[in-house]
Amino acid sequence: MASLIVRQSVRRYSASPLPTKQDYQHAEKAAKMWEKLSLFVAIPVCIITAANTYFNHHEHERPEFIPYDHLRIRNKKFPWGDGNHTLFHNPKVNALPTGYED
Repeated sequence: MASLIVRQSVRRYSASPLPTKQDYQHAEKAAKMWEKLSLFVAIPVCIITAANTYFNHHEHERPEFIPYDHLRIRNKKFPWGDGNHTLFHNPKVNALPTGYED
């Protein structure tokens, strides 16, 4: 009696132990759908975005340097270079605490 109650109270996680033919057909349809979405939607969107970025990219004038107290604070030196430049420092865009380099 106790074993019957235990067997009935155990939750069944799968309706059938092995996948059926219908499961394989559904998986094939889903794989084909994602392949088509990748080829005909995702790749063209990436190409259009890259072209838009390339053709609409214009050089902008950098803003005038204003030495605000709360920006470019250096409490200790960076562990690379001279200790004043950030890791991805670009002298044309990024200012140091004293101003632009050029």
